Amino acid sequence: MLGTTTSVGNSGLLDRILPGYTNARVRTLLVGSGRALEMLAAGTADVVISHAPARETAMLKTHPSWRYRKILFNDFVIVGPPGDSADVRGATDAAEAMRRIAGSGATFLSRGDESGTHERERELWSAAGVAPAAQRLVIAGAGMGQTLRIAGSSGAYTLTDRATFEALAGSVTLTILNAGDPRLLNTYAVIADPKNAAGAEFAEWLAQGSGRELIGAEAAAGRIRGFSPWPRDMPASTPDAKPR
Repeated sequence: MLGTTTSVGNSGLLDRILPGYTNARVRTLLVGSGRALEMLAAGTADVVISHAPARETAMLKTHPSWRYRKILFNDFVIVGPPGDSADVRGATDAAEAMRRIAGSGATFLSRGDESGTHERERELWSAAGVAPAAQRLVIAGAGMGQTLRIAGSSGAYTLTDRATFEALAGSVTLTILNAGDPRLLNTYAVIADPKNAAGAEFAEWLAQGSGRELIGAEAAAGRIRGFSPWPRDMPASTPDAKPR
């Protein structure tokens, strides 16, 4: 069982790469990163893909034998209605963008599910030093794809990974309004317990073997949008590793 962040599934990435793994049939469960890590700890997942560095750091302290490897990166983007009543386009960084959303009284749609995206959202609110009024912070309690659909239909702002947004951009009435802040870097890791042979084998395939080559080829051909493979010459074994 592969427990994985919903963004990896909603973006179409898994559909492109999993057929290339022939050693075993891989079943997937799309959950937030927090839930995926809990499943690995409980033994109900063999391997996980996560994008929640703070949660990963905490879990690795409890489970120091886990094998950890960065495999992909992209970025988060703040999206919202094209009319942009909060003037997020004019913000110089992500923290200011969040302050503008809160100050304007606009609705912000939160994942609210302990996912990697939810973790980053909370970090951005903290950096902004504000939070929206309670009635303007709506909890989606859903994966990234469904959260984008709800935001698009309700005219709300939200935080999303770029890959899922690009996969759904033609079907939601949202536009990217803020991007490029270093705080928005989004990194993905594959994590396995070495005592679980099947999980460890898949993790090795994805991080170092032909799975890694497949990701690179699919990205180069434009069949995987919004993701970049982790550079071979950059550290990849800790949650705080950066691709550049």
